[in-house]
Amino acid sequence: MKSIVIPDSVTSIGEDAFWGCSSLESIVIPDGVTSIGDEAFTYSSLKSIVIPDGVTGIGSNAFADCSSLESIVIPDGVTSIGEGAFSGCVSLEFIVIPDGVTAIGYEAFDCCRSLKSIVIPDSVTSIGDEAFAYCSSLKSIVIPDGVTGIGSNAFAHCSSLESIVIPESVTSIGDRAFESCESLESIVVSPDNPVYDSRANCNGIIETATNKLLIGCGATVIPESVTSIGEYAFAHCSSLEFIVIPDGVTGIGSNAFADCSSLESIIVSPGNPVYDSRDNCNAIIETSTNRLIAKCRSTVLPDGIS
Repeated sequence: MKSIVIPDSVTSIGEDAFWGCSSLESIVIPDGVTSIGDEAFTYSSLKSIVIPDGVTGIGSNAFADCSSLESIVIPDGVTSIGEGAFSGCVSLEFIVIPDGVTAIGYEAFDCCRSLKSIVIPDSVTSIGDEAFAYCSSLKSIVIPDGVTGIGSNAFAHCSSLESIVIPESVTSIGDRAFESCESLESIVVSPDNPVYDSRANCNGIIETATNKLLIGCGATVIPESVTSIGEYAFAHCSSLEFIVIPDGVTGIGSNAFADCSSLESIIVSPGNPVYDSRDNCNAIIETSTNRLIAKCRSTVLPDGIS
């Protein structure tokens, strides 16, 4: 069956109601429906859908893996979007989240690879883990001032994302939140943010209290005041071509420069007490142990590396 008209007497669409209906291309939902259950349309072939104004909640994985879904209208009455609600909707190009939504859940738009634009309302206060991971067509996004938390891997593998602005309200950023954003060239943290900063126009996110660089990009210049570089800070940053480690950096987390495929020049400041790049080796070496910490495509291992 390719199309269905749900009777007016129906007030809710239950869990798994149309799960796996791979031939279902269109459906008319009556105005009386107020909720759409978990996995209600998962794996269907819906191309578009209009959710009636009375709906207040969209369940977990409600439209997950609807790979043909190109457009959807979410009404203003919706206050919650469940985990993975639109995960795997690879044809979805544009969506507007209504003003009543306060949280974007785990994997809500994960793997929406065609998603080019999304509007997040000011009412949203948190962006969940992997909420927009692998949205590889997304070039820009505005995080509203009310958001206090950005989850782990929230924008990971958004390979077309070019810029990001962290508002003053954000006090929590999860691990690897912007990992593999290889086109990212501009990172700005509001100067009024109490937890993070992007001092000296460094194009990075620094944890102010610890002077730890958490997230970098292809255009990052590490400030002299930074004392450590976090795990995966530059991981999979294919646009990074060179990096200078200043004197003050005395700690570098694991995989900080993993898979930086364009990286050709690594220089450690000669005044650094912990690391060096002896003999112009284009690598980071832990001086006291002669251990190689990070390398690049032009690294030449010097004698003495143990």
